[in-house]
Amino acid sequence: MSRLSSVLTTVVVTTACVCTAAPPAAASEPVASRGAAVPAFYTPPSDLPSANGALIRHEPLRLGLRLPGLDGRPLPGTATRLMYTSTDSAGERVAVTGAYIEPSADWRGGGPRPLVVVGSGTMGQGDQCAPSLALERPLSLSGESLSVGYDNLAVYRLLATGAAVVVTDYVGLGATDRLHTYVNRVDQGHAMLDAARAARSVPGASVTADSRVGMYGYSQGGGASASAAELQRTYAPEVNLAGTYSGAPPADLTEVMKGVDGSALAAALGWAINGFAQAEPGLRDVVDAHVNATGRTALEEISTTCVGDGIFRYGFTRSTKWTASGKSIAEVMAGEPRARAVLDKQRLGTLRPAGPVRLATGVQDDIVPHAQARQLAVDWCRKGADVTYKAVALPNLGDKILTNHLVPLITDQGEAVSWLTDRLAGRPATSNCRSVPVQR
Repeated sequence: MSRLSSVLTTVVVTTACVCTAAPPAAASEPVASRGAAVPAFYTPPSDLPSANGALIRHEPLRLGLRLPGLDGRPLPGTATRLMYTSTDSAGERVAVTGAYIEPSADWRGGGPRPLVVVGSGTMGQGDQCAPSLALERPLSLSGESLSVGYDNLAVYRLLATGAAVVVTDYVGLGATDRLHTYVNRVDQGHAMLDAARAARSVPGASVTADSRVGMYGYSQGGGASASAAELQRTYAPEVNLAGTYSGAPPADLTEVMKGVDGSALAAALGWAINGFAQAEPGLRDVVDAHVNATGRTALEEISTTCVGDGIFRYGFTRSTKWTASGKSIAEVMAGEPRARAVLDKQRLGTLRPAGPVRLATGVQDDIVPHAQARQLAVDWCRKGADVTYKAVALPNLGDKILTNHLVPLITDQGEAVSWLTDRLAGRPATSNCRSVPVQR
């Protein structure tokens, strides 16, 4: 067994033992990750409820950014940390953590208060990077780790509309019993849909089974929201999905690997490899056969990093340094049928999404390449989906340094929130599929 396989096995077995020793209600001790303490809340119990979206535990969550309201209610709302059940890509029951926020603002769109499920962009792979923890500590700097809650702005803008928000930590990000399965299509889509189910069970939540639900995400979150829209009909048909915003989705991981390799976000290659090696035995064998000692050390270290320290430690690294042959990871994957099969299973666009979808992508995006995101819109349109496609036209703001990827997140955010709010209010969308072939 290689060192990487040993690391992955040790992580899973060790944390599983912690779970087994913990009482059902909560674990007794926090878990340390790169010098940061992950609260005991995040260690799952050994026995999980059988239903998807079942609430395992909850506790009050103090938002890091808040104001006192004139009526005594805190702004932007009252938050609850949660743990709920989901089903992973192997069909196994897993515990997922997150946070529900009951807004102080009134909903004025008609009907019961709606719910938006937010899938965060890339946060890293260490449990200390969990989006729910970033709501509590928007900027977290320990001796070895840097986490930034950059998606909190979108969360707060959505709360200002009067919609409730539930944020998912995805599978294994926060929950300490496994590695985060970064950009795993099924894991992320299920985690989003089950977050919607779990939100209805939070004490004090005003959302109901009749509430319209929106999916919202950019980058990794854009892939997660896109997957949720594709899987809703078969996995969670009772979730009243009114609309989905998918920004800069990594729809084709083969192309995204090429964009990420050698960029400021090169650590994302490691997060993806680690997650898929845990979930897919075929890919684990490929990693064992092709990754050299330098690569194994990098993958081990990257498995506990957040996006900030991932950039500082591994920014602009080329994956040719990690392979025995000197080929890039993308080239290795292309030459291995088992690896290609894993990536093929992750492809978005093979299913028609439920409800209207707004897909936005920056035309200069070279990290999550524009062309593959645009292709997702084309694939959905060909399947008869209700798609509003937006090509965010900006000048080239710097190759491979993340600016071309991150700036559209901000410049398009207002339109994205407004579009989704209209769907939550029951207003119909207007598809522009007919014009997609002539758009950039």
